Amino acid sequence: LSLAVLAASLFCFSNGANAQKTEKLFNGKDLSNWNFVVDKNSVPADQVYSVRDGKIFITGQPFGYMYTKEKYSDYKLHVEWRWPNGDSNANSGIFLHIADLKNPFPNGIECNLQAGGPRPFFPVVKNVNPSSEKPAGEWNEANIFVKDGVITVYINGVFQNTGTNKVKEGHIGLQSEGKEVEFRNVTLTKW
Repeated sequence: LSLAVLAASLFCFSNGANAQKTEKLFNGKDLSNWNFVVDKNSVPADQVYSVRDGKIFITGQPFGYMYTKEKYSDYKLHVEWRWPNGDSNANSGIFLHIADLKNPFPNGIECNLQAGGPRPFFPVVKNVNPSSEKPAGEWNEANIFVKDGVITVYINGVFQNTGTNKVKEGHIGLQSEGKEVEFRNVTLTKW
């Protein structure tokens, strides 16, 4: 564990000189930087994805996802989320490197967020450490480092997993999967 933390720290500091300015993927006002997918196009997207009190609000039904209009590679992604109703069975996800915009689930890597403990990658790759997610209703933060197809995930400051992907660029997405979820402070810093 100490070696993983040290390696991640060195990775961050060694690339710090080349880092660009942090970009807000969500401006706190509207969803103008995003596109939307709703399962079978069964309802208008604005019935699933909206902004409330400066936060992204996703109803969870029907399934689908919102995704950035731009594609990204080599970055640090910061996302904060919570389950607003305190639901201990809530589920959502952060999609990375979306290469194929399928309906209702894209072809990409999912950092799976789940009340009671995120499962960092789908296809399932087990966590290195026990869940570090806060109780339902409290805000959590994910810091995800992506470099040359290597994806490293920290949840609330605790290293959870590292995985690799052949796809090195793609859209970033936030999932609608069954229960209400809120997101805020969605930022990206390019390496």
